[in-house]
Amino acid sequence: MAQRLLAGVLALAAVFIAPQPAAAHPFGDPQTVAVSADAEVVHVRWKAGGLDDLTLLGVALGVLPQDRVMLDGAVFYRDADAAAIGPSPQFAGYLLRQITVTAAGKRCAGTVQPPADLARTGTTVDFACPAPIGTATIAVRTLTDLNPAYQTLATGPDGQRTVYRQGADTHEWTLGTAAAGGNLGRSAALQVGAVVGTLLVLAAMGFFLVRRRLKPTTRET
Repeated sequence: MAQRLLAGVLALAAVFIAPQPAAAHPFGDPQTVAVSADAEVVHVRWKAGGLDDLTLLGVALGVLPQDRVMLDGAVFYRDADAAAIGPSPQFAGYLLRQITVTAAGKRCAGTVQPPADLARTGTTVDFACPAPIGTATIAVRTLTDLNPAYQTLATGPDGQRTVYRQGADTHEWTLGTAAAGGNLGRSAALQVGAVVGTLLVLAAMGFFLVRRRLKPTTRET
């Protein structure tokens, strides 16, 4: 009897102590995208919301074994999953299919940079465009093919923000030369205004001095 009781206690303890699988779902931390531009290149940094999402993606791409995802959706993830997924050609191809950039009506060619730490910092896709970038239309469809409820929080220059989701997977961003041109235009306008204002002040002062010199003096008699 004592041995059976001890065995039951040990079995119950194993249930609570053993690591439990995580259910990969779109309602945890959201995936993120950071958009920037440099001359004719648009940089899109993508990061998954959690390791379980990376594992689910790795299984879907055939990089990880199918038995890592249970029939009920529970995902057994490991820290090594990100290291296996990051350099795989399947992952690079997936990002290039699910993230696209169009500028001046032309598709920009993408290149996936090797991630240093996919789990913590994500990875960057560089899109080379045929001309200096003013505005760019960027589409993000990552993970929505696995579950349409996934969303992506995206940020860009000058506080631009949007949320990508199924049915709203494209957004136009103001980047590079357009933003710089606007700043240069405002700066030039301010400089011209300052110069004109200074000239008007100098002209008024000159007119006052000339009138003062030409004004006849009167003497008391």
